[in-house]
Amino acid sequence: MSDTDFGATKGRGSEFAELSRLVRRAGLLDRRPAYYTIRMGVVTASFVGAAVVFVRLGESWWQIVVAAVFAVILTQAAFIGHDAGHRQIFRSRRGNDVVGLVFGDFLTGLSYGWWVDKHNRHHAHPNTEGHDPDIVVAPLSFTTRQATARRGLGALFVRHQAKLFFPLLLLEGAHLHVNSIKTVLGSGRLQYRLTEAALLTLNLAIYVTAVLLVLSPAQAIVFTLVNQGLFGLYLGCSFAPNHKGMPILTEDDDLDYLRRQVLTSRNVRGGWLIDVALGGLNYQIEHHLFPSMPRPNLPKAKPMVRRFCADRGLAYHETTLIRSWAQAMGHLDAVGAGRSSPPLARSS
Repeated sequence: MSDTDFGATKGRGSEFAELSRLVRRAGLLDRRPAYYTIRMGVVTASFVGAAVVFVRLGESWWQIVVAAVFAVILTQAAFIGHDAGHRQIFRSRRGNDVVGLVFGDFLTGLSYGWWVDKHNRHHAHPNTEGHDPDIVVAPLSFTTRQATARRGLGALFVRHQAKLFFPLLLLEGAHLHVNSIKTVLGSGRLQYRLTEAALLTLNLAIYVTAVLLVLSPAQAIVFTLVNQGLFGLYLGCSFAPNHKGMPILTEDDDLDYLRRQVLTSRNVRGGWLIDVALGGLNYQIEHHLFPSMPRPNLPKAKPMVRRFCADRGLAYHETTLIRSWAQAMGHLDAVGAGRSSPPLARSS
């Protein structure tokens, strides 16, 4: 990054306040209940429809296709849980929490409380060593310090981590489920522990009962592997473009809120299909600046934020989905090889 980007930040706090006033006056922080009602209805109806197909199809290897469809639906449900965690859907905390518990714990089998705590820490310190939990993900290494600390098989993995990244995502679903269960069973602070424990148990009981009753043992195993593998892959591929390969900060980087959020985030362009596929996460810069902004308002905020950054000489990074993955893999490859990550191209 240039000295302009990482220079002294004193007196710049008012810049975000100015941008915030512009966004607020444009009504972009207003809730969109009709949008979310439709979105939740579509996801719920899709889930019920897929369940009916699953039962009627019965013992068949075509259920592999149904497993893939369910993976897409579960990821879309997780996106709704994400929005609820940021208080994008309702003004009230309780209303958002109810949606998060239903679409998180009950539908996807992931702990809403665990995820919100982890994700809030990420938002407070994006791509910051020692603070962002999203860049402390074993067995991956996102910094040379992490890479040099690996030994034995860990060091061998890091050298090839760019090639192994996408295959590793096939295990992400299982990883998220395990962390959810560990959190609910643990002693840490969790607001809805009993509710989450009941919903996660119900989710697991329904899932296991359904696949064992409808499918043969072999089909049940394959269905579960395909469903959870693709769920983790889809979810991981949706989050990877957001920050991976963007600058990683240290505690010594004295950046104001505006620069900390913008310089560590990457937008993905591609139209309405990308918007739906990535659940609005493709507007990562706007989302990080205004986490509570409803998803459908993010594309409306983009021109305003981009122009605001351009007027202040602040780098605003945006690229295609394929290039975002390539940049992320380039960073992992560079760290694994012990060299500096190649500089990123700026948006045109």
